[in-house]
Amino acid sequence: MIPRLQVNNISKSYLGCFANKQVNLAIQPGEIHALLGENGAGKSTLMKIIYGVVRPDRGEIFWQGQQININNPTKARSLGIGMVFQHFCVFETLTVTENIALALPPSEKWDLAAIKRKIRVLSQEYGLDINPDRPVHTLSVGEKQRVEIIRCLCVATKLLILDEPTAVLTPQETEKLFLTLRQIAASGCSILFSSHKLQEVRSLCTHATVLRNGEVVAQCNPQAETTQSLAKMMVGDDQGILGHGGQGETGTRRHGDTGKHISASLRLPLSASSFPDPQSPIYLQVRDLCLESKHSLGTALQHINLEVHSGEIVGIAGVAGNGQSELLAVLSGEVICPQADMIMLGEMPIGDCDVLKRRRLGLGYVPEERLGVGVVPNMSLLENALLTGYSQGLLRRGIIRQRKLKNWTSRICSAFNVKQAGLNSLAGSLSGGNLQKFIIGREIQQNPTILIAAHPSWGVDVNATATIHEALIEIRDLGAGVLVISEDLDELLTLCDRIGVIYKGQLSPFLRIADISREQIGRWMGGIGFV
Repeated sequence: MIPRLQVNNISKSYLGCFANKQVNLAIQPGEIHALLGENGAGKSTLMKIIYGVVRPDRGEIFWQGQQININNPTKARSLGIGMVFQHFCVFETLTVTENIALALPPSEKWDLAAIKRKIRVLSQEYGLDINPDRPVHTLSVGEKQRVEIIRCLCVATKLLILDEPTAVLTPQETEKLFLTLRQIAASGCSILFSSHKLQEVRSLCTHATVLRNGEVVAQCNPQAETTQSLAKMMVGDDQGILGHGGQGETGTRRHGDTGKHISASLRLPLSASSFPDPQSPIYLQVRDLCLESKHSLGTALQHINLEVHSGEIVGIAGVAGNGQSELLAVLSGEVICPQADMIMLGEMPIGDCDVLKRRRLGLGYVPEERLGVGVVPNMSLLENALLTGYSQGLLRRGIIRQRKLKNWTSRICSAFNVKQAGLNSLAGSLSGGNLQKFIIGREIQQNPTILIAAHPSWGVDVNATATIHEALIEIRDLGAGVLVISEDLDELLTLCDRIGVIYKGQLSPFLRIADISREQIGRWMGGIGFV
């Protein structure tokens, strides 16, 4: 059988460093093909080459047996290739409908009413709830990914490239999406599926290509492998791959090199147990918080109550668009509360404090959006480290202490194994996993009393996930309080001591992990039996 897509000896280098090196890949019609590898292994570069965003230095691409040059995404789409990027390609000032129209052929893109109807049908069919009239700048990260998925589904696609497509879905919605993807594949459409959730790969895919350092190191049938063996192919050893429950059974390292670095840098009291004593101090408390969204199509927060004690990790699950962005904005200080005592940091009301004051009082924050919010992409790592870490003795009378800044940035990169070409590298040049490790490391190195982390391991590989999870567990064990807001249920079940669900701006009760099932959380996330 002639492959739908075949790439031969594809190579691409940047400044003498290979992103892809003589990569060979073949995808058959109707095949669901997994592309695996750590962050920085070359997956994104290869997918962008196939989609025409990046031109290879060497190699050949064959489409249905014919050699072709895919010069740009327009050419790719004309062939029937669609792609959902990890970092989204949307216009913030346009509506959902207008963004999707831009990807359609000229004969279809001007009938916005028809496009809107199609969006509603696909949203219902795939369980990807989205309002076609909303401006994209009012959407959460998860909702923006839904726009990307629906945009690909609106055209007749022969090869669908999906990069972390299930990060925003409940377990029930993931099952429904997988059923749909199998139906699409059965009709003859090929699917290239990139995911770090290895259990999903084993469930869905019939073939896998594994990249490491830009080269193909393995080809296999993931259904004949274990998550352990797949992870070992990706990283080359067993480091960070324990048979713990979450993250597709890859789990997280509870102790190790990263933890040693972190422990040495923190000055918090040790906690006596992995779950806090009910009498342990409450570091963060939200009291009957009610707040209208600043966007007309946003979600209002209704009677939000939560507590985070010293020495515990509290998780909030939920499908994107149910108030997570609004809650994060009000907790971080981007939005001020009507009353100061609606949010308490220890004994101090902080509801009327801005971001700067909350940080000075010991609140650390990892935002949901890395590029543009977590870091400034066209600034160096040194400059980005200074953006939130200026209070760490890095300034003297308004002058940057360059040596201290360099040492502090180097310590972040070393403790969290951030792979980079140098401290003057632009933040935007890092892979998603390394960028996320840098952001989390920057916050943890400031010794927060309470750390709020949004989607801490979104789209990062097994090793980066292990490093991030270990870091969060370490600061918990050293006495900090941690609040994790995530749409990844595996992540929350791996990390958290207590978990609740947000749905339409309301919070469920918070239950210990041992007292709640995955199925119950999934039902609450979908609004079924929500209390």
